Amino acid sequence: MAILVIAEHDNQTLQESTLNAVAAALEIDADVSVLVAGKNCGGVAETAAKAVGVTKVLSCEHDIYEHQLAESLSGLIVSLAGDYTHILAAATSQGKNVLPRVAALLDVAAVSEITDIQSADTFVRPIYAGNAMATVQSTDNIKVISIRPTTFEAVSAEGASAEIVTIDAHSESNEYSSFLGQDLTVSERPELTSARVVVSGGRGMGSAENFRIIEALADKLNAAVGASRAAVDAGYVPNDYQVGQTGKVVAPDLYVAVGISGAIQHLAGMKDSKVIVAINKDEEAPIFQVADYGIVGDLFDIVPKLTEAVQ
Repeated sequence: MAILVIAEHDNQTLQESTLNAVAAALEIDADVSVLVAGKNCGGVAETAAKAVGVTKVLSCEHDIYEHQLAESLSGLIVSLAGDYTHILAAATSQGKNVLPRVAALLDVAAVSEITDIQSADTFVRPIYAGNAMATVQSTDNIKVISIRPTTFEAVSAEGASAEIVTIDAHSESNEYSSFLGQDLTVSERPELTSARVVVSGGRGMGSAENFRIIEALADKLNAAVGASRAAVDAGYVPNDYQVGQTGKVVAPDLYVAVGISGAIQHLAGMKDSKVIVAINKDEEAPIFQVADYGIVGDLFDIVPKLTEAVQ
C-alpha cells in the first residue's frame, strides 16, 4: 500500500493539519508521500520532507496551483492516484473543498472526517452532529479520506529527510473557475484549530463591542478567540471564528465558553476539548452538561474579574 497526503499550505508555510494527516496515514501504512502543489512553494516542500514518517515529497510548482483551487488541484491529484491506495487530507476548508471532487473524478466514495482507523479499509466517523459514531468499510480500490485533525496527534515536524521529486503540472489552464481575491482576518493570536487554549463567546455577549472582554481574556491566556453560530449570525464576529458543526472543530487543552447555551451544533465542534469551562447566567444551559467546571452568573462581572486574576 502507498498513501498520498495532500499538503495544506499558503506557498510559504506548511499547515500543522498536514502533520495530523501524516500521522493518520502512518496508521495505515509506512509508505507515505506528500503532495505539495503551489507557486514558489519550494520551502514548503523542504519543510514537508523533514516531517517524521514522510518517505517522499512530490513538488509541483505552477501558476494554476497558487491559490489551491479545487478545479485545478483535483486534476493533478487524479493524475497521480494510480500509484496510491489511499488519498488523505485534513478535513479543513481546503480538504473539504478538494477531496469530494477528487472522489467524484475517480468514481469512488469519499469517506469524510474520520476520527479513527480500524484497518486499511475500515474507518470510524461521527454522524448526527457527533451523537453517534459510524464504522464505515470502503471496498474501493482507491480510498479518498479526510481526517479530523484534532483526533490524530501531529507527527514531529523535524527528524526526517525524505526525497523531494519535482513533477509537472497536470494542466496549464482551468476553464471552470478563477481566483478573484481574498479577504483574510489577520490576528496575532494562535490559529483557532491548533490553539492550546480557546475562549469563545456566544449570543449572551450581546454585541460586537462586548466581545472585547473575550479578547482581553484570550490575550491574557495566549488563546484563540472563537464564537458560537448565534454570535456569528448576529454579526458580533467574523465567520472564521465559528466553532461547531458548520464551523471549525477544535480540541484544545482548555476551552472557555462564555455566554454560550450549548446547542448541539456547537457542542459537536468543541466537546473533545480536554477541559471545558462554562460561564452562563442560566444554570439550566446545556453547556453545563459537558463542562468540567461551570460558573453561573453575569459574564460581564465574572469575565473581567477572571481576566484580572490571570497572571
